[in-house]
Amino acid sequence: MPRFGFNKNTVLAGKIFNIFNILNLIDTTIIQMLYFLSIESIEGIFSNLKGGIFMASLKEKFASKLGPVRDQVRTHIKEHGDVKISDVTVAQAYGGMRGVKCMVTETSALDPFEGIRFRGYNIPQLREKLPKAPGGKEPLPEGIFYLLLTGELPNEEDVQDITNEWRARSALPDYLIDVLNAIPNDTHPMTQFSTGILTLQKDSIFSQKYREGISKMEYWDPMFEDVMNLLAKLPAIASYIYRKSYKNNEHIPADPNLDWGGNFAHMVGIEGEEFKELMRLYLVLHSDHEGGNVSAHTTHLVGSALSDAYYSLSAGMNGLAGPLHGLANQEVLRWVMNLMEELGGVPDKEQLTKYCWDTLNSGQVIPGYGHAVLRQTDPRYVAQRDFALKHLGEDDIFTVVSALYDIVPPILEEQGKAKNPWPNVDAHSGVLLLHYGVTEYDFYTVFFGASRAIGVLSSLIWDRALGLAIERPKSVTSEWIAEQLKG
Repeated sequence: MPRFGFNKNTVLAGKIFNIFNILNLIDTTIIQMLYFLSIESIEGIFSNLKGGIFMASLKEKFASKLGPVRDQVRTHIKEHGDVKISDVTVAQAYGGMRGVKCMVTETSALDPFEGIRFRGYNIPQLREKLPKAPGGKEPLPEGIFYLLLTGELPNEEDVQDITNEWRARSALPDYLIDVLNAIPNDTHPMTQFSTGILTLQKDSIFSQKYREGISKMEYWDPMFEDVMNLLAKLPAIASYIYRKSYKNNEHIPADPNLDWGGNFAHMVGIEGEEFKELMRLYLVLHSDHEGGNVSAHTTHLVGSALSDAYYSLSAGMNGLAGPLHGLANQEVLRWVMNLMEELGGVPDKEQLTKYCWDTLNSGQVIPGYGHAVLRQTDPRYVAQRDFALKHLGEDDIFTVVSALYDIVPPILEEQGKAKNPWPNVDAHSGVLLLHYGVTEYDFYTVFFGASRAIGVLSSLIWDRALGLAIERPKSVTSEWIAEQLKG
């Protein structure tokens, strides 16, 4: 039996119980007997229920979208393949390809002035329209997955189906627990997280089907299964790492009554509805940010070689672990905490202004401000600030973060170096996690990673469905550029 996650017997029996209740096929007494059957017996029953009633709807919904999108892509390439959509400057070639339009991501798009839109919906719309947990006010991550994958807003039943399916796939195998236990506890959590994801690759359905031989038109199907299996396990992997590294290896079993984000909060060990609500919001906000950021691009790039979801996401998480990407929220909080320590608590406006100028004049940046694309306050920051205003009260660190929101942009505008003086998502996420008791800064990026997996893995399914090619841009040398400039 797996040693962590949901009991597979209970989950599968529960699913059959729910199905038969819905279909009114059998009475409760007989269904309850399923709980005493072997795993093999339950799986046998479940496999006969039309291949799985729960996921048929999502898989069929996705499959129904493929034809029109595939036709559109073929038309774009066949009839307009020579149309130029971007130019590249020398500065862009040396500067990380900023602003170069050279890849396609269906799930989200980032506008410099409006911010991120997930399948056309902005963050306030998502907070309003996506289904919520009973009694909750924040959107469920299962809902954003459904939206990113299908392009349609889910209803409550759609979201509950995904919750049920991820619950059924969530148990961690013994071999994975053995690998995680073998990693020293003082290893960075992102190293452990990436390793845990990669360890599961032995069970990749995509790799198995590819070896057996499968039509390119069907690549998306086993990729879908890998993605569902992997997403289902991420909260359990992450919380296992957290409890192993910071809480004396004392683990908390999953609660079969909770959703994906609520269970993540529960297994980490922080109870209370507010933190569960924060987790749901956090996991939605960080889920996708178009395709050019390091974690999304890396996942896409590795996947373009027909590497499976495990190889691809593990690589993406290694990119997320960089200080210029997912580690930025840690850097913000460390800077704020150092500020408060040096200034003896919550500073006044004059002290805070001087500290900011001292930071800039020393050649450093003020972490959490500016963005490679955005030219306004990050809407994800606004959503987190809204949550903090409702729930954090007189929290000292939040008081400082709020003061920085008023002070830093005018300072950066006066300095004149930053193209975007406004706060990004990292300027706020750390203070929220710290307020509820997650004091281990190094773990913050794991929360980010579990969230970002929703978006990049949705895109990976679409990559295989659309038959996108292996990525192979052309590189040049500085000597070649010099020769071009002579002309």
